[in-house]
Amino acid sequence: MFENLSDRLDKAFKGLTGDNKITEINIAQSIKEVRRALVSADVNYKIAKEFTDKVKEQALGTRNVLKAVKPGELMVKIVMDEMVQLMGGQAAGINAKGNPGVILIAGLQGSGKTTFTGKLSKFLKEKKNMKVLVAACDVYRPAAINQLSVIAEQVGVDIFKDIENKNPVDIAGQAVVYAQKNNYNVLIVDTAGRLAVDEAMMTEIAAIKDAITPTESLFVVDSMTGQDAVNTAKAFNEVIDYDGVVLTKLDGDTRGGAALSVKYTVGKPIKFVSTGEKMGDLDVFHPDRMAQRILGMGDIVSFVEKAQDQFDEVEAKKLEKKIKKNKFDFNDFLGQLNQIRKMGDLKSLLGMIPGMSKLKNLDIDDSAFGKVESIILSMTPEERKRPELLNMNRKKRIAKGCGRNIQEINMFIKQFDQMRKMMHMMTKGNNMNKMMEQFGNMPNMKGFGK
Repeated sequence: MFENLSDRLDKAFKGLTGDNKITEINIAQSIKEVRRALVSADVNYKIAKEFTDKVKEQALGTRNVLKAVKPGELMVKIVMDEMVQLMGGQAAGINAKGNPGVILIAGLQGSGKTTFTGKLSKFLKEKKNMKVLVAACDVYRPAAINQLSVIAEQVGVDIFKDIENKNPVDIAGQAVVYAQKNNYNVLIVDTAGRLAVDEAMMTEIAAIKDAITPTESLFVVDSMTGQDAVNTAKAFNEVIDYDGVVLTKLDGDTRGGAALSVKYTVGKPIKFVSTGEKMGDLDVFHPDRMAQRILGMGDIVSFVEKAQDQFDEVEAKKLEKKIKKNKFDFNDFLGQLNQIRKMGDLKSLLGMIPGMSKLKNLDIDDSAFGKVESIILSMTPEERKRPELLNMNRKKRIAKGCGRNIQEINMFIKQFDQMRKMMHMMTKGNNMNKMMEQFGNMPNMKGFGK
């Protein structure tokens, strides 16, 4: 996410390395590079120019005040603060309260509205303890109603649908009445989209909004469309005056322009971001955390929050005792892999850890999990409990059982041993730097099992 933007901003700041103070001369080139990085990320030039003008003003205004701060560090701080303000300043809540609370979902076809409807349903059900109903009001796209039905079943919420009725305004109105009668806390209305903005779609979405008077209207936009996403957001806002924006597909090859400039352009906050295909891959948008990630600082707060969602205190204490005794085995490892899977895709998780985005050789994808799992499941129960039993004959049997070669088995076992040693080191009071040194010496998993 935003990898190219992060790299270019990092280069802009490195231009100040070695200078002992900020001057008009050394700041000029850095500001120029920051502006180029933003424009390259598909931020409108006018916004990029205004942003960098503010950064320059702040930098020159503090050069005589913060003499003890290195110029590069000062620039990172100023850019981050301005970026946070550009993206909205602080996280915006969602208004799901009412009798029931009604949330209208709008956007173009293919933006991810139906998938987001499922993700939001799961979020409100599990995080807010709400009884959720979704309404299928896309009567045009083939299989749209079936798709929402499958998603609703997957996340464990109810669906209101009327296959015979082809009037989405009527369906939405009936869904509100049904939700009231059956004591649902919140109703989420999934609407139809088009391939492009047109009068018929705008008239229909406006009519639905008038009919159901939602407590919250959300515009869903594909962040991979860059500046076009901002233009579409502006067009929808002029018609339905929505309350917030949802950015989807942030795990894809997105340049970041939409995230950085939609608040400035439309005047409405980004409320959620979607970063994967799983129903749990939905995050509340925090401008400060996003700015930190863009600048390569990670987002350890979000990482911890995701970990806490999967945290089992009793199991954690058992695991801690095993690690202290250096008894961590393959069963424990498999259990931890499953916990990580529940947190989200691995690439996004690594991006939340400070410094990880700068480790270019670290290339572990989620498919490696399945390969590792197949190796462990090809072991006997006793071998999983006692890794020291794995001699050459056993390794050959395991390789045959999981369809890998003996070199891959040896590499995995070696990495497992090194990881177990690192975990044991941490329980003995060794500092993080020593652990990271060991981590850096581990064989790279790039290309594992290909």
